[in-house]
Amino acid sequence: MRTMIFSGVLIVMVAGCEEKIRPTVLPEIDSKTLPHQESWNSTITISDSGVVKAIIDAGYIRVYEEPRRTLLSDGVVVDFYDEEGVKTSVLTSLEASVNDVTNDLEAWGNVVVVSESDSTVLRTERLFWDNRRELIHTPEFVRIVSPQEKIQGTGFEAEQNLKNYRIFKVSGETQTQ
Repeated sequence: MRTMIFSGVLIVMVAGCEEKIRPTVLPEIDSKTLPHQESWNSTITISDSGVVKAIIDAGYIRVYEEPRRTLLSDGVVVDFYDEEGVKTSVLTSLEASVNDVTNDLEAWGNVVVVSESDSTVLRTERLFWDNRRELIHTPEFVRIVSPQEKIQGTGFEAEQNLKNYRIFKVSGETQTQ
């Protein structure tokens, strides 16, 4: 019996002394370029003093420490809210990034913004949201379809609810009543 116990302990000791395999790290991968955090099918809430300004859903989220930026992909949906907590518009895009210091957002790839009040639709390839001023803008080509007009141009700025907007180099048609 003692021999069996001794043999069992000896086997455990020998097995415990075997060399551990260390994981290999590829020399071409710099740890500074890897995300600090990753998540799938997640939501980010941007608020100021307890007031929700935007809720962002994305299929894949990567958070980087330097630069302090969060990258979003696999379908991005942003709901914008006013000071009373009422949803004003919805932005969708293929990808986006959030500046983690200012909470400003940049969206690209088939960007569409739809206002909740009158279903005005804005389409472009790249759009920026200024969190502090609650404005959306782009230097890119835009198309806007509203109940009153179909208009397009290059360069755009608007309130996030799409009620008041400016197109800098405009072309299009409008319907007068």
